[in-house]
This record gives sequence, structure tokens and C-alpha cells, in this order.
Amino acid sequence: MSFSKKVQDLKEEVLKESDPLFRHVEDVAEANTLKVLDAMRECRVSDAHFNTTTGYAYDDIGRGKLEELYAKVFGAERALVRTQFVSGTHALATVLFGILRPGDELVSLTGKPYDTMQTVIGYDHPSAGSLKEFGILYNELPMIDGRVDLDGIKSVISEKTKMVEIQRSRGYSMRNPLSVEDIRVITDEVHRIKPDCICFVDNCYGEFVDTLEPTQAGADIMAGSLIKNPGGGIAPAGGYIAGKDELVELASYRLTAPGMGDELGASLANNRLLFQGLFLAPHVVAQAIKGALFAAGMFAKLGYKTLPLPTDIRGDIIQAIELGSAEKLIAFCGGIQKYSPVDSYAAPEPWDMPGYADKIIMAAGTFVQGASIEFSADGPMRAPYNVYLQGALTFEHALIGIMGAAQAVLDLDSE
Repeated sequence: MSFSKKVQDLKEEVLKESDPLFRHVEDVAEANTLKVLDAMRECRVSDAHFNTTTGYAYDDIGRGKLEELYAKVFGAERALVRTQFVSGTHALATVLFGILRPGDELVSLTGKPYDTMQTVIGYDHPSAGSLKEFGILYNELPMIDGRVDLDGIKSVISEKTKMVEIQRSRGYSMRNPLSVEDIRVITDEVHRIKPDCICFVDNCYGEFVDTLEPTQAGADIMAGSLIKNPGGGIAPAGGYIAGKDELVELASYRLTAPGMGDELGASLANNRLLFQGLFLAPHVVAQAIKGALFAAGMFAKLGYKTLPLPTDIRGDIIQAIELGSAEKLIAFCGGIQKYSPVDSYAAPEPWDMPGYADKIIMAAGTFVQGASIEFSADGPMRAPYNVYLQGALTFEHALIGIMGAAQAVLDLDSE
């Protein structure tokens, strides 16, 4: 459990170079903390809102207050925040199935969607219950050099296009994530071409990276996971949807049932964890971004392609590193797992994860299972063997884990 002199020297070098970058991250965290505090004050959050409920949970004041708070923080008209969402993909699918109808067209403006969303869509292979099975049309606009093809948007939007999907994060690709300003430009162009077209943003991994959210920059609706950024590392499960009132209402009928919507749904988990997680989220996201900056600097100096580079504008918390071989991808994830607080004795192995076309390897010794706001790394077992690093409840943990991953890769090289 020791690091070579090379790794320790690199750590000091990268930390020195990263100091001015860290200050910007901390400034964003301060602004977002103030935004959350102001919203909690305006919403008059009280410990009376932390209690659990059972059964149908009509008039659950904690649930209602949490959704009011999310809407205010995200600059949205309405929000749906529930532990009943099993994942970010579930929240995203709820939006799609809640709003789209047979004969409508969905267009992805960020090229090929993330692996699990391909299954939801019925992308290039049959999947039970997919949008395609329900007669919903799909088209996409390939990205150019990792950017949305603004000039090409008019060529893919037709009279049947009811919604465009904008994936903020990179997914399992080596493209740049979208900044909030990127999203503003894209949604402005979509609404110019077809004013009634719904702009839907997959906001997973993007919350609190900037001082604004997509719903404050032209997006009509967005969704994400509570075990990513906005849960602050302590939300036990769940997801959220936020946006225009009538769109969130339509999504709520898919979460529960027509006629029921968001009026039911018990708070079986203690709501305190969800309120407190949102309060902690700006700080925790800053810890994760500082870890990503450190990883980018460390592995760039080791000669690996990293995206984004330390000085690039960031739209999400993910750091992608191209490792070049299956052996290095496995070694990297093993190094991360070795310095995890949970299951540190385990050796990550590739497996057939539900919803993915390729075997996936994951290092995630997390307190909440699979929580990617906690320090973790994963990647598909396909060339060029990119690893995607994200999260960290503390920067100190990220620093140690990244050093562990670097040491594991260096040790493999020396064999």
C-alpha cells in the first residue's frame, strides 16, 4: 500500500499546477451553496419536512417541500423528486414515455446516446418495452469533432419532431461534455427552427458544475439521478425531473398512473438525507471536480490522452482517460478499488451489466451502491479502452485513489 517516488513526485508537481484551477472550482461551489441556502430559506425548510410517510402518502409535506426546493434551485416551474426512481436512466425514460406519443419523433442532437438509453429507445436491436415498440420515431444528428452540429440541426427537425434530447455528459465516448452556455446556444437554435419543440436535457453528472442549470438556459425539461451530483453522496436512492409545469406533470403520470401523478408516493427513506444531500451537493461536486483535475494532470504527465485537459472548461464531473489496453483498464480499476472505503479487498472484473452491449468493468467501493458521486471508475471493455473516473466525497480520497490507479498502471508497465 505504498507509492513509488515517481508517483509521489508527480503528485506534488500536479498539485502545484492545479492550485489556480482549484480556486475557480471553489468559487463556483460558494456561489452554488449560496443559491441552495437562499432557496432553503425562501422555501422555509423545517425539520418537520424530514419525516417518513407510508401508504398512498397523500399530503406528504416533506415530499412536496423537497420538490418545491428542487424547482427553485434549478430555476424550474415544477420538479418531481422521488426515491421511487431506481436510476438516472429510469428518470430519463419516465420523461420520454410520459411526453411522447405514437408517431412523435425524438431526435438526439448529441449523436449516439449513452448505452442504457439505447435500450430505452430500441436503438439498433430489439428491446422489450422500448420507444420503438410504442411507435415512437427516432433520429439523431452526429456530432462534429465532439461538438453539436448547430448548422445541421435544421436538417433533422421535421414536423414530426416533438422532442430533442441533449446529453450533457460524454457517456462512454471521448467527446467534450456540454457547458450550460453550449446548451443555451443549442436550445435557442432549436426553438428558432421549431418553437414548440421540447428541449430535453440529460443532466446526469452535470448538476452544480456551473452556477446555472440547463432549465435556466433554455431547456424545457431535464432529469438526473440522486446518487450522482445532487444527492451529495448521502441520498440513498432516487432521481429527479425538473422543468415546465405541464411537462413534469405528464412525466408524473408515467411514474405513477394517469390521474394520480405526483400526488402519491410515500417518503419511505428519511427525507433528511435528500434535503441534506442537496445542501452538501455544491461542495461535494467541487471535491469531485478537483479530483478530476488532478487525474487529468497526473495521467497527462504519464503520457496518456485525457479529456478534458486540466485547463478545459468542464460541463460534468467525469474525467476520461484513454488507456489503450484491456490489461491497463483492469489494472486502473483495481488501483481505485484498492483505495476504496468499502470492498477494498475486491478485485473488479468485467461483467455483462444489464443495459450495456459490451462487458463493463467498475470500481466502486461506495457507501451507496453504485453511487457515482462517490469516488468510482468504470469503462466498457472495447478499444481504445477508455476509463471514466468520477466523483469523490473528499478530494483527499480522490487524490489517494488516483495515485493508486497510477501506481497500478505503472507496475503493469514494469512487468
